[in-house]
Amino acid sequence: MAFSDYRMALVTGASSGIGATAVRRLCAEGLTVHAVARNAARLAELAAETGCEPHALDVCDSFAVERLVKSIDVDILVNNAGQSRRGTILETTPGDVNTLVDINLRAVLHLTRLIVPGMGERNRGHVVNISSIAGLYAFGENETTFNSSIAYHATKAGIHLLSQQLRVDLLGKSVRVTEIAPGRVATNVFAHAKVAPDDSARLTTSFETLQPSDIADLLIFAIKAPERMNVATLEVTPTCQVVGGLQFARRAV
Repeated sequence: MAFSDYRMALVTGASSGIGATAVRRLCAEGLTVHAVARNAARLAELAAETGCEPHALDVCDSFAVERLVKSIDVDILVNNAGQSRRGTILETTPGDVNTLVDINLRAVLHLTRLIVPGMGERNRGHVVNISSIAGLYAFGENETTFNSSIAYHATKAGIHLLSQQLRVDLLGKSVRVTEIAPGRVATNVFAHAKVAPDDSARLTTSFETLQPSDIADLLIFAIKAPERMNVATLEVTPTCQVVGGLQFARRAV
C-alpha cells in the first residue's frame, strides 16, 4: 500500500508529543487526519496548524469513540494514547491499575475492534500500535529510571501480544500491523507518573532521549513500505540506553 491508497487516519493521544507529531506528518502526506485527545485547546491549535479534524474526547469513553468511528472509514489507526504511573506491586494503587488498564489497553482493544473489521472488508489498512520497551523487558528502579510501574509494564506487554495476534486474525487481508516499541522519548508521559517535577524533567534532560519526530519517522517508514512488506515490530532506544544487567539482593543475615 502507498499513501495514495489511504485517505483517512485516526490518531489518539494527539494533543502533544508523539501523537501531535504523527498528526503533522500524516497531514503533510495529504490524508484527512482525525486527532483524538482530551485537551480541546491543544487540539484546536493543532487543527489550525495542520487542518486535522479535532475530537476532544476521552479514549476510555467507548460510546463517544463508537459514535466517532461509525461515521468515518479509517485507513490508518495510530493507537498512541497512554499514561504511566510509578509503583511496584508492593505500592501500586487500585486507581492506578484501573487507569492504566483503561487507557493503555482497554481503549486500544475497543478502538481496534471498532475499526479493523472495516479495514478487513475494504481489504486496505494499517494499524500502528505505540507500545514500549517496558512491554518487552522488566526494569529495576534506580537513579536512571525511578519510574518502575508494574501496571504500565503489564499493559504495554498486552499491546505487544495484541499486535502479534492481530496479524494472525488478519492473515490473508491487505491490512498491516506495526508495533513501535520505544525506549525513553522526550514526551509528557511522566506527567501523571507520581514523579517529582524536578525528577520528571531530569528523565528527559539529563539523559539522551529520543524525540517524538524519531517515532513519527518510523511510523511513516512502516506505512510507506511496499505492500508486500509488513514492518512488524520496531524496537528503538536512545543510543545510550540499554536494557539488561544481572541483579542480586543480599541474603538476609
